Amino acid sequence: MVSLMPKFSYDDIVVVSRDADTKYRPGFKAWVVGIFEERSGGYLSSFPDEPIYTIEFEDGDSLEVNESLLIPYQESGS
Repeated sequence: MVSLMPKFSYDDIVVVSRDADTKYRPGFKAWVVGIFEERSGGYLSSFPDEPIYTIEFEDGDSLEVNESLLIPYQESGS
């Protein structure tokens, strides 16, 4: 079983990297609603060996994404 230290916490606001595959909605803002630090097989074993997050977008859709595809959200100043 793999155990990893996550970079993000529950309720953190993140953005999917613009380099991510379109299925991950690059450039969109989302909230961390789940963190998988440990996994032993199944669906999550298809992801790279790093923390996996469930993120929820502003429209309510959610998906699992590996940590390297997320960046911290920064509000743009007006």
